[in-house]
Amino acid sequence: MSIPTTQLGTTNLTVTRYCQGTAFRHLPRRSDEPVAEQVLHHCLDRGVTFFDSAQAYGWGGAEELLGKVLQGRRSEVVVCTKVHPTLPPETEGQPGTPTPFTSSYLADQLDVSLRRLQTDYVDIYLLHQPDPGTPAEEICASMDRLIQSGKARFWGVSNFSASTVTEYLEIANASGSAPPSVLEDYYNISGAYSFTDDGQSRMRLYEREMFPVIRDHRLGTMFFSPLDAAQLATSWKADPGSPLETLHAEIDAVARDIGAARAEVCIAWVLDHPETSAVLAGPEHPDHVDEMLRGVALDLPADVRRQLDEASLAFSNVVEDSF
Repeated sequence: MSIPTTQLGTTNLTVTRYCQGTAFRHLPRRSDEPVAEQVLHHCLDRGVTFFDSAQAYGWGGAEELLGKVLQGRRSEVVVCTKVHPTLPPETEGQPGTPTPFTSSYLADQLDVSLRRLQTDYVDIYLLHQPDPGTPAEEICASMDRLIQSGKARFWGVSNFSASTVTEYLEIANASGSAPPSVLEDYYNISGAYSFTDDGQSRMRLYEREMFPVIRDHRLGTMFFSPLDAAQLATSWKADPGSPLETLHAEIDAVARDIGAARAEVCIAWVLDHPETSAVLAGPEHPDHVDEMLRGVALDLPADVRRQLDEASLAFSNVVEDSF
């Protein structure tokens, strides 16, 4: 199977439209986990060239695992990692101490990530969560210095608001510094019960606020959780009569009509949006990787896409009305 590729936004990076994540939340021994290592090797064997990690995934364990697997193949792939605005927690499962995105912190943490990944550069360095206490101008200047150093080729953000992304872009444009060029965000057909405090669907809000920014600035995107943390998987049993059960049934009807699996349809729906560069998923078994790749290769007919759009919107409307 040939995996479709694309240019990642305005960068010069060519990536597979499937990105393998390394969170491996059900495989906690990330740096020494045979199954996780098997998944990553399987991805490479199938032609996946895009991998995502983060310091917060096992607080270094995921980066160490990825670095080990990529030895001798680093030049074949695009690697993204993320820096978190907290220190590692003293006790597993507890939140870490918040720390600001100072210039020294961002530079030091990148050096640590490079050692774990066994490389002298990352292709993409992302801010994993917002740090509202550090001025935007300082953050943009710090990230630009890392780009100029050659230790990161491009930078971006994950889980930030459209207004903050726009602010960063405006600052970079005014100063002539390297702008954020890649986003990693949550986006899928349901956003099952992912709603703002005032009852708005985060999926619809993202479409209204962030999609225009993505189009206007040609940002590269990695949309994670295409199966909505397994709530769209066939193994998930929705409550009888719930909006999620209805959505499952509507996706399954489409899947039967086009001869695909539910997961494949969910992957294809995300990728069918012009705002999507790549879909990011974290399957924890090689067979599930293959299912993701079949979804990447699946083309949705226009009438099927409209049917799925209507099902997604109906789900959002029903849940919003319940607030």
